[in-house]
Amino acid sequence: MNSIQDNNFSVPGEVLIPTAPPGFKSGFIGIIGRPNVGKSTLMNQLVGQKIAITSPVAQTTRNRLRGILSTPEAQLIFVDTPGIHKPHHQLGEVLVRNAKIAIESVDVLLFVVDGSSVCGGGDKYIASLLERTTTPIILGINKIDNQPEDSQSIDESYFELAQSGEWETVKFSAKTGDGLPKVQNLLIENLEEGPLYYPPDLVTDQPERFIMGELIREQILLLTREEVPHSVAVSIDLVEETPKLTRVLATINVERDSQKGILIGKGGGMLKSIGSAAREQIQKLIAGKVYLELFVRVQAKWRHSRIRLAELGYRVEE
Repeated sequence: MNSIQDNNFSVPGEVLIPTAPPGFKSGFIGIIGRPNVGKSTLMNQLVGQKIAITSPVAQTTRNRLRGILSTPEAQLIFVDTPGIHKPHHQLGEVLVRNAKIAIESVDVLLFVVDGSSVCGGGDKYIASLLERTTTPIILGINKIDNQPEDSQSIDESYFELAQSGEWETVKFSAKTGDGLPKVQNLLIENLEEGPLYYPPDLVTDQPERFIMGELIREQILLLTREEVPHSVAVSIDLVEETPKLTRVLATINVERDSQKGILIGKGGGMLKSIGSAAREQIQKLIAGKVYLELFVRVQAKWRHSRIRLAELGYRVEE
């Protein structure tokens, strides 16, 4: 990308990006791991703001979401990837393929595992995918707040995994923040000198519309749990901004009429609950009042159709 430079700023397009000071480090960090090990919670904590949705339901993350942490000495661009798992439909194949692409397109890999249970087959499978990469790898043992009093056997199972790849290890809790300064320092140590890729006050490169859709989907995951979560995709149809109010119209896409019924609920109660909770989160995002209107539409087997996936924003990353 061509840029105009002076003594203080480089200007790609119309965005002013300060020139990095001498010795400044920067780079892209891929956060990988099995579903539901806390990758999104970790990125939110490191960035200092909620940009990735979280829920007790596995496979929450669907897009490679970038979070940006800028400090006086470094800029870390986190790439939160979908959990690596055995795909069961076209959407699953796209998600796993995108996660694998991320492995080869970042400067440092943070392989996150669940420190509340011993190393399992899923972790070993991901480790096998990393055997040929030359990218620096850090094994992050998360959920230490949930470890039993005697966690030696758990820790040893992961230390053994790390030793086979000669990876550095770090223990932390993404939920409580314990150990995260050490994680941050270790990541910076593994980065090389580089420029500021983004303005220092930016926390994500995703547009507000995308984050709005994800905040709505998060409430669906939280309120419906196992009934419909993986069959849901949210599209933002309209955003109208006025000095006093932002009006948002969104469509929730599901695969079956029965799922539509669950989302609407008796007397529209479930849809009202989803809308109310999502509106509160969106108001925090934009720091202003929001009017949110939700619609539910049936798109049969959208997860199995490349055309439908593309229409809803899911495609294989370059």
